Order: sequence, then C-alpha cells, then structure tokens
Amino acid sequence: MSLKQNVQDLQNKVFQGQILEGFEQYYHDDIVMQENDEEPRVGKAANREYEQKFVESVETVHAGEILAIAVNEETGVAFIESMMDLTFKNGFRAKMQQVSVQRWQGDKVIHERFYHK
Repeated sequence: MSLKQNVQDLQNKVFQGQILEGFEQYYHDDIVMQENDEEPRVGKAANREYEQKFVESVETVHAGEILAIAVNEETGVAFIESMMDLTFKNGFRAKMQQVSVQRWQGDKVIHERFYHK
C-alpha cells in the first residue's frame, strides 16, 4: 500500500474504535510519541501502555472525524487534522481538535507528535 493508504487505514481504525489494533499494526517498535511540548514517550511498550490507559478512560465517543490529511510520499511525512468529542469515565466531556505529524519508516510510524489545545 502507499503511504496515503496506510495513513487512511490507520485513521479509519482509530475512528472505528480499533485504536489498539491500529497501533499494533502500524507503529514501529522504536516509536517516539509526543503531546505538544511534553516529554516524548519512547518505545512501543511505553506508548502501548499510554494508548491503553486512554482507551480505558473513555466512557462515550459522541463524535469523531478526520478533517484533513496531507501526505508526502517522498519524505514519509503525514499530517492529520482531526476532532473528537468524548466523555471520560470521570464525567468530563472534552471536544478535542488536534493535528498529528507522523514520520513513517516503510509501513510503520516511527515518530508522531500531537499538537492540540
């Protein structure tokens, strides 16, 4: 598959409630993930744990969608703009908008940074 197809498939999994399945399929063992300016999380195990905790914290997904995707096949970089409307198990409801920048190595994400408010 092309990079664009991989990015689209991964995003489809995320928005179909298959976040962890997409993570296992598309993330490199040496993945580095970062939220805004926070300390990066390094390695698949640490990031899997983070993603698992996020999934377990969500009570209800009210809405979610991909707003835009831009891909540079030559450099292996993808930009994804998305939104999610969630209620967490603690009762807090959040309408989140973010852009993620993914750097791919072959068919795996090796680095991803999320920009959100």
